[in-house]
Amino acid sequence: MSQAFKGKIHVFGGTSDAVLLCQMLERLSLSYGLSVATEAGSETALTLRGKVHMGRLDSEQMADLFTNEQVDLVIDATHPFAAEVSKNIMEATSKVNLPLIRYERQTQIDLLEHRLLIKVATVEEACMAAKQAGNKVFLTTGSKELAKYKQLLPEKTLIARVLPTVGVIQSCADLGLGIGEIVAMKGPFTREMNAAMYQFYQPDVVITKESGAEGGYTEKVLPCLALGIVCIVISRPKQIYQRFVSTIEELECQLKAFS
Repeated sequence: MSQAFKGKIHVFGGTSDAVLLCQMLERLSLSYGLSVATEAGSETALTLRGKVHMGRLDSEQMADLFTNEQVDLVIDATHPFAAEVSKNIMEATSKVNLPLIRYERQTQIDLLEHRLLIKVATVEEACMAAKQAGNKVFLTTGSKELAKYKQLLPEKTLIARVLPTVGVIQSCADLGLGIGEIVAMKGPFTREMNAAMYQFYQPDVVITKESGAEGGYTEKVLPCLALGIVCIVISRPKQIYQRFVSTIEELECQLKAFS
């Protein structure tokens, strides 16, 4: 494998998935670089040997990066909900005619069914459902769309579980969240940990994303159902890719096609 494939790979992703993927590339002695959007993503990549580029890029900047770094193949391993980034990657690879492989953790959206489990497609639909489910809303959806939740649920008490970075906590404070409404911790969390948080904060409803096993999907949902809490799950945005894999083993097989 490593003797046959001589090209340079560029990976996008700042989660544990991307780290595992890059470790696989290192094991195969493949040359690669990694793009992460945030400082938190950069910290996740500290142990990797590939060159790390930090910062958000539009499609033009991505295309320039591919040219400057003489990239031969691109792997999009960004978070399943980073739809805008994935769209930019597709545009950039198309512009400079590079092959693209989408790596996305396996979905678990069909794994659980329950009368308290509500599945929706968007933040707007989640907020519509939450309006009927009580006053206190526990959000495990990250910080990026907190402003939208504040706008769509102005009458609710929001408790936001977010990453413990200065920028994220400042953005929570800017939105008016107080110290009792911010849970700054890095996941993923065990089922017991989530249950303890739900018991402590006593939410009427939990809103989460379909984050897959790596993101602790069932660990977030099952304690809700056990405690009688409504759980609203936002399903992943759907995009069509020519090459799509959901495991490291499948990715290795795809890479062989370029050997």
